[in-house]
Amino acid sequence: MQVLVVLTSHDQLGDTGRKTGFWLEELAAPYYRFKNAGWDVVLSSPSGGQPPLDPVSNEPSAQTDDTRRFEADEEATTALANTVRLDSVDAGAFDAVFYPGGHGPLWDLAEDENSVRLIETTLRSGKPVALVCHAPGVLRHATAEDGAPLVRGKEVTGFANTEEAGVQLTDVVPFLVEDELEKLGGTYSRADDWQPHVVRDGLLITGQNPASSAPAADALIELLEKRTG
Repeated sequence: MQVLVVLTSHDQLGDTGRKTGFWLEELAAPYYRFKNAGWDVVLSSPSGGQPPLDPVSNEPSAQTDDTRRFEADEEATTALANTVRLDSVDAGAFDAVFYPGGHGPLWDLAEDENSVRLIETTLRSGKPVALVCHAPGVLRHATAEDGAPLVRGKEVTGFANTEEAGVQLTDVVPFLVEDELEKLGGTYSRADDWQPHVVRDGLLITGQNPASSAPAADALIELLEKRTG
């Protein structure tokens, strides 16, 4: 199996002067789930090269065994430093697509035509897409084949409004993931703040927060292994 992991290239947290990017655990935990399943992992981003890391995700309180392993893993860090440009990706070459979160995707991937096309093409080809934390927000412009919003009528989750309030960024982000998914007609559900919660509706898998990243990767692996087994 070959999975494409799509990371943000956006590093500015609105007008705050603070840095953002992707959330390390949401890359590291799925990365090792995929590797342990024997999958090939290709990392990509809109600009290619080294994507920006949200510095908060690398503070001691946010580190996990997977993040420490990733940072000490030369193969992994080399792949991260050399992500392929999203506009060069052939969606047909991959069996699945996975989007880690972090706040960065709300600014670039949510508005990126190549990302929208990748999601639509992958799902219409009968292949799964999984997105965690803020990444479900990148579905905002994706449509179903009938032109309706992709998430309309689907069971979905993503970073909760109360979690955004908890990190005091409600007034900084361009939109709130929970509100956006509901506005588009998705059936949003959630667990308590910071607790794992993963929803699968057909080929679409969404996770609520960083704690949901490994379970979302597991759900993606289980889905593909059932289909190919």
